[in-house]
Amino acid sequence: MATAATQLTCGLLPCQGFRGSTRGLRWTNKKVQCTRKAGLSIAAKFELKPPPYQLNALEPHMSQDTLEYHWGKHHRTYVDNLNKQIEGTELDGMSLEDIIRVSYNKGDILPTFNNAAQAWNHEFFWESMKPGGGGKPSGDLLEMIERDFGSFEKFVEEFKLAASTQFGSGWAWLVYKANRLEVGNAVNPCPSDEDKKLVVVKSPNAVNPLVWDYSPLLTIDVWEHAYYLDFQNLRPKYISVFMEKLVSWDAVSSRLEQAKARAAERETEEETRKKEVENVPNKDAAEVLG
Repeated sequence: MATAATQLTCGLLPCQGFRGSTRGLRWTNKKVQCTRKAGLSIAAKFELKPPPYQLNALEPHMSQDTLEYHWGKHHRTYVDNLNKQIEGTELDGMSLEDIIRVSYNKGDILPTFNNAAQAWNHEFFWESMKPGGGGKPSGDLLEMIERDFGSFEKFVEEFKLAASTQFGSGWAWLVYKANRLEVGNAVNPCPSDEDKKLVVVKSPNAVNPLVWDYSPLLTIDVWEHAYYLDFQNLRPKYISVFMEKLVSWDAVSSRLEQAKARAAERETEEETRKKEVENVPNKDAAEVLG
C-alpha cells in the first residue's frame, strides 16, 4: 500500500543552489520589502511561453477549452502580475528561479512569490505533458523509479495518492533529491549517495520544490481550475488520465539527467571550496566559505 507523500510546508534555510544575495532587501516588521530602485531602469519582462503543442493537441484527454482558459487566462495573469510587481525593484533582472527562492523568504512569503512560483509551475506543467503521452518510462529513469519505489506501479500509486490527498489547491511532484533536507530540518550536511533519490512530495498553493533545493521532474496541477471543465469535481479521474495518457516521460528523463549533472557540478564546487579552506589560515577560512 502506498504511503502518503511528504507534505512540505516548513521554512528552511536558503537552498544551496541560490547564488544571489538578499542583503539589498529591506526588513520591515520582520518581512523583506523589495524597494524601488532610484533612477531609470530597463525592466526585464518575463514572457508567457506557449505550451510545446497546439492547444487542441491533448484532446480528448485535456480539451482546448481547458488550455485556453488555464494557460490563456490563469497563467497569463500570473506572468503579467509578476512583471508589474518586480519592475524597478531589486528583483528586476533576477532569473525566475532566484525570484522564487528569495521571495519564499524561509516560509515568510513575500507578495511576489505566488505570481513567480505559479508562472514557473505552469510552464513546467505544460512541458510535463505531450500528445500521445502516458505509458511507462525507460532507461535510467525507470531503473531509479523501481529502485526508489519498488516498482513503477507503486510509484504511480504513490503519485496518485499525493495528488488526490493534497487538500484544497496545490501540486504533486516527482523530484530528484540530492540533499539531506527533510521537514523540520534546517541542517544540510554533505549528502551521500544514499541521499540521491527520487521522492514524491506535494505542496500547497503556489509552493514548489525549488524552495527546498529539490529538482522537480514531474508535476500535476490539482487546483480545481486545472480540470473542472473536463472532469468537474472528479479529481481522481483527472489524475488517472494525466498519468495514463498525458505524461511526457521524455521530458521527465531529460530533467533527471540535468538534475544529476547539476548535483555533480555542485559536489565538484564544494570539494574545490574545501580544498581552498584547507590551504588558507584559519582566520581567512570564513571568507572562503562565505
